[in-house]
Formats: sequence, structure tokens, C-alpha cells
Amino acid sequence: MIDSLKKKTNKTIGKNIRTFRHQHGWSQEDVANRLGISIPAFSKIETGVTDINLSRLEQIANIYEIDVVQLLSMDAEEVEQQPSNLSIVQKKLVDREAEIVNLQRKVILLYEELRNAKPVRV
Repeated sequence: MIDSLKKKTNKTIGKNIRTFRHQHGWSQEDVANRLGISIPAFSKIETGVTDINLSRLEQIANIYEIDVVQLLSMDAEEVEQQPSNLSIVQKKLVDREAEIVNLQRKVILLYEELRNAKPVRV
């Protein structure tokens, strides 16, 4: 059970490392050179074959200019595709503001109609 969790964690970290590498437009060779390791050694990190230690994680995070936590968190691709709670709330706020502006226009138009209307004689 622990081995399967370890493998899954290694694969997730590797997938995150690969995602960040793609975002930077770098090859495996580029990152391997920056780390001072061979391309096959880096490939094993990305595929989750190699257990990665904390110092290596820190090196990789520094290369990508991110926190180690980002490498350890959920799949980076999933995180990017999910809108943050803040962006959802911001969109709702913008929608509500537009609704308020629209209602204000309607109130002004109705007020103008009432003001310009001829008085009704009884």
C-alpha cells in the first residue's frame, strides 16, 4: 500500500515537473543541464521512476522560479484548468455591477418619462 502511494506521488511530482518544463518551453536537456545531471536521470525524475529528494526538488523549483509546494501539490495541469475561488467571485461581482448599471439606466429612463409626461386631467 505504501509503495503504491509512493509511486503515485513520484508520478504526480514528475508530471508537475514536466508541466512546468513545457510552460517554460524547455527541453529535458535544458533542465538536465541546469541541474547538472544527465538527460536520462532527469527523464527518470519526470516519469516518476526515481525517488526525488528534497534538495533536488528545491533545485528544480528554483529553476522554474516556483515554490516546492507547487511541485508537490495536485497535478499542475489540473490546478491551472480550475478557476480559483477568487476569480469566480470576481466574475460574479462584475456581473452584478453590470446588472446594477443596467437597472440604474432603466430607473433614469422611467424617471425621464414621468417628468416629460403630460399631466392627466380628471
